[in-house]
Amino acid sequence: MEKGTVKRGGRLTPVLVLATLISAFGSSFQYGYNVAAINSPSELMKAFYNETYYDRTTYYLSDFSLTLLWSLSVSMFPFGGLVGSLMVGFLVNKLGRKGTLLLNNVFSIVPAILMGSSEAVHSFEIIILSRLLVGICAGLSSNVVPMYLGELSPKNLRGALGVVPQLFITVGILVAQILGLRNLLANEEGWPILLGVTGIPAALQLLLLPFFPESPRYLLVQKKNPEAARKALKRLRGWDNVEDEMEEIRLEDEAEKAAGFISIVKLFRIKSLRWQLISIIVLMGGQQLSGVNAIYYYADEIYKNAGVAEDNVQYVTAGTGAVNVAITILAVFVVELLGRRILLLLGFSICCTACCVLTAALVLQTTISWMPYLSIVCVLIYVIGHALGPSPIPALIITEIFLQSSRSSAYMVGGSVHWLSNFTVGLLFPFIQEGLGPYSFIIFGGVCFLTTVFVFLVIPETKGKTFMEINQTFAKRNHVSEVYPENEELKEIPEERKKLPEEMELPEEIELPAEMERSEEIELPKEMELSEETELPGKQKELPGEQKELPEKLKSVSEELNLVSEGLKELPEEVKSASEGLKELPAKLQSVSADLRAVSEALKAVAEERQEELKELSPSASEQ
Repeated sequence: MEKGTVKRGGRLTPVLVLATLISAFGSSFQYGYNVAAINSPSELMKAFYNETYYDRTTYYLSDFSLTLLWSLSVSMFPFGGLVGSLMVGFLVNKLGRKGTLLLNNVFSIVPAILMGSSEAVHSFEIIILSRLLVGICAGLSSNVVPMYLGELSPKNLRGALGVVPQLFITVGILVAQILGLRNLLANEEGWPILLGVTGIPAALQLLLLPFFPESPRYLLVQKKNPEAARKALKRLRGWDNVEDEMEEIRLEDEAEKAAGFISIVKLFRIKSLRWQLISIIVLMGGQQLSGVNAIYYYADEIYKNAGVAEDNVQYVTAGTGAVNVAITILAVFVVELLGRRILLLLGFSICCTACCVLTAALVLQTTISWMPYLSIVCVLIYVIGHALGPSPIPALIITEIFLQSSRSSAYMVGGSVHWLSNFTVGLLFPFIQEGLGPYSFIIFGGVCFLTTVFVFLVIPETKGKTFMEINQTFAKRNHVSEVYPENEELKEIPEERKKLPEEMELPEEIELPAEMERSEEIELPKEMELSEETELPGKQKELPGEQKELPEKLKSVSEELNLVSEGLKELPEEVKSASEGLKELPAKLQSVSADLRAVSEALKAVAEERQEELKELSPSASEQ
């Protein structure tokens, strides 16, 4: 029992820890790094674009053309993220979770080499192409890493390990901000190296991740390989008795077996997944539309207005990144203590309050002397709130509220919403800022408030629950009786397939035996069978005439005697009705009738014996 209790609780083993760190560092880190790496050297890169174009054409780019090229360089990243999200479903089902992460390194190493050599080959086009490729890498990693870690983890550690990818995203942002300091790599000689650093984590992952196990759920449910799944679980858990967890995975598989693979189209149609789907759309949309990117975009101006020297703004920005990392580390430890729901409610509430106060501080910063400092505090509080819940929890929630057959499609939907929202904010915020000024943060505060209300009303606590228990909770909200009530509709197909054989078996099981029972109770059909059989010798013209005619004559006599017998059977009734006093006559007639029937039966026996003799004389007659 002690061993069973430990097994149910799960623990951090070296294999689980290393698999988590390698997958998160090799994939999630790059997402954060490439978000921030392009910001610091932006002016240097624009100058490179202009100089390269001048070397080719002997004149410089117009301001519009330069802005357009730079916008393409920036926007290719979220566009690539959207493309990568749409690739998730196919790749994770075809190659597995680990296999997809290994393939994903190609989308990091290749662009890293291209961006690192862009200045040497005098090409800004390969920077734009490379941003698309690292965007695909980010789109895949932001979905596959939480899925992979969620399926590797025991349920009591799933939350903590599920936050690790977001932790490494924030670490990537911080590292990019530090390396992007002007006295490090954000200079004319160093910016290509700054962009090319992203390939180092990918190369390490490509070398190390093959030594770690694939997702046991993928191996058992989709690859149908219980031995490989059992071996992976033993390595991950650190003990040999993993049958309870194997059984849990089998139960999940049985619950959704009739559903098969659930595509995106089917995901939108299934009633039992309706609120899960709505939840990931709201959470992923709320995560990006809450203004986190806008806060970072506006932060430099806020720091300048607060009196921070322009040369020191980069250090304050890096300090903000450090706060982001620290709070995300805190979230790793408290997510299993407080739960996902509490962190989402707390995080979005803090962000909503910070946006409202920041709006007031920006409006009043020219009239009240200490308002710029309040603005800096609001930015830090917003970063803390977002790092506590809205940033790390939504991707974890997707892993927990969907089962194996629908999880990959759910990540495709969530990832698409994430990157579309990211792209929308990046595209529209400059116009919103120009039109509304400081009041633009009211919009983000409203999004945070609405998301908080949705979480309070809809999202259940998933801490410490199995995937099946979580989906049973949603089944009640979806007003269905099962995790997949559509299984009932799907089961109708095999039931209908079963109905046809049952209908075909019905005459054999019921009607035919009844006829056979009636044939045993009634003797007359036997005589009919005899008459049908005795027709056969009559058709054999090659037999001698006398031998051919004898059975027919015997048959004819037998039939005549039967007719007489039937007539005599009816005569006693008529005699009985005519004279009740002649009681002995009917009995005698009955006796005569019985004697005639006996004679008839004897004649039939003789006919059958003669028929057998004729069959022996004529094999062909016997065959027919």
